[in-house]
Amino acid sequence: MSAPRPADPDLALLERLADARRRLLGQVAQRIVAQHEVLDGILTALLSGGHALLVGVPGLARTLMVSSVAEALALKFSRIQFTPDLMPSDITGTEIIEEDPSSGARAFRFVHGPIFANIVLADEVNRTPPKTQAALLQAMQEHEVTVAGRTYPLAAPFFVLATQNPIEQEGTYPLPEAQLDRFMFELHVDYPSREDEEAIVERTTGDLLPKLEPVLTGEELIRLQRLVRRIPAPRVVVEHAVRLARMTRPADPSAPPVVREFVQWGAGPRASQYLVLGAKARAAMDGRGMADLEDVDAAALAVLRHRLVVNFNAEAAGKRAEQVVAEVMAEARKAPARR
Repeated sequence: MSAPRPADPDLALLERLADARRRLLGQVAQRIVAQHEVLDGILTALLSGGHALLVGVPGLARTLMVSSVAEALALKFSRIQFTPDLMPSDITGTEIIEEDPSSGARAFRFVHGPIFANIVLADEVNRTPPKTQAALLQAMQEHEVTVAGRTYPLAAPFFVLATQNPIEQEGTYPLPEAQLDRFMFELHVDYPSREDEEAIVERTTGDLLPKLEPVLTGEELIRLQRLVRRIPAPRVVVEHAVRLARMTRPADPSAPPVVREFVQWGAGPRASQYLVLGAKARAAMDGRGMADLEDVDAAALAVLRHRLVVNFNAEAAGKRAEQVVAEVMAEARKAPARR
């Protein structure tokens, strides 16, 4: 009689990922009421190795949401409050002169800034000048920072979760398109429903602060990120992702009339990559071993809306980028797959 066949390690890890997602959402739900779609978006970005921009008015617990996710993942968390007088060295760190008490010799020593964490919350990221905003670029893309000619690697895993207030624009510095493109998702945090708001008030006006139990370590999260990369995406899924991104470009032959009329610049190739990665992560989070077209569509709005630059016609007509994305998605569903 032959020995039983060992279980597929990827399948076991896939089940571990799906279970970790359920437990993590359960832990965060002790502090955050509802907002399931936003939390799923954050987790999708983390599993894909991407960064996320959270947009919402003050008081919607964006900061608490991010810090709770970091606590439930047993990751080092750092918060940077962006202000007009913030300097790049306040983020990356700086070199100081240190004197040896015994010999009197002096030497430079690098003091690590708050960017040296696993999850960095860039709070109100559009309130600081471009010079300081740019200090995040190398960290977000290369996972390292350079100070005084020396390069320092950042510990893995590394994520930037930035927040932005959509209603206060005085004294702000809108993020340039090049920096927006480095965020995998733009997630919108909306007002809670009446029932959810009542639950929030009841939960937060008492003296009990739930303590969260870690669900995953940093090492486990890195293994799950590699698993997401190994999730297969059929050719039709890749074609659909690329078609969606290309349809947002006004000069592309596949662009629908709404794009030609209202869009100045469309999404670049990084959008296609993130659409496929987001689809893989969503499939893995559901415990499925393959991404499908619905997974791409589920990630499309968060991936595309901050990558579209609408023109004056759109502003005059009150057409927002997310409305254009919705129409592009509708047109893409009608378009036949490329043979």
